[in-house]
Amino acid sequence: MSHVPADLKYTDEHEWIRTESGGVAAVGITHHAQKSLGDIVFFELPEVGRKVEAGDGVGTVESVKAVSEIFSPLDGEIVEVNQDVVEDPEGVNSEPYDAWLFKIKPSSGASSNGLLDARAYENLIGGE
Repeated sequence: MSHVPADLKYTDEHEWIRTESGGVAAVGITHHAQKSLGDIVFFELPEVGRKVEAGDGVGTVESVKAVSEIFSPLDGEIVEVNQDVVEDPEGVNSEPYDAWLFKIKPSSGASSNGLLDARAYENLIGGE
């Protein structure tokens, strides 16, 4: 059974990206990342207004097993963070595709060429 929604883009670092109105992109962690980490207990998210480049570490996710870095999938500016996941990180365990972590406004000319579609991401994680 696939847990990879077809309407999202993905990174090889296990973040998902959903383009929203106005070109802003919501970013979260994938089911695969959540499953690998185990029970998530804490998020450290980037500050609103921070300018980032694709691949920059922008925060951390902490589980009972490990701490992992969260990376920006695009060049741009952080425009919003999801305080709900900071206050209730366990929600990501059950619904990782409903719980975005931060939103980024891509820089003009920022490319999403490095992002994976659902099929490519499924191939990356072995078709879970």
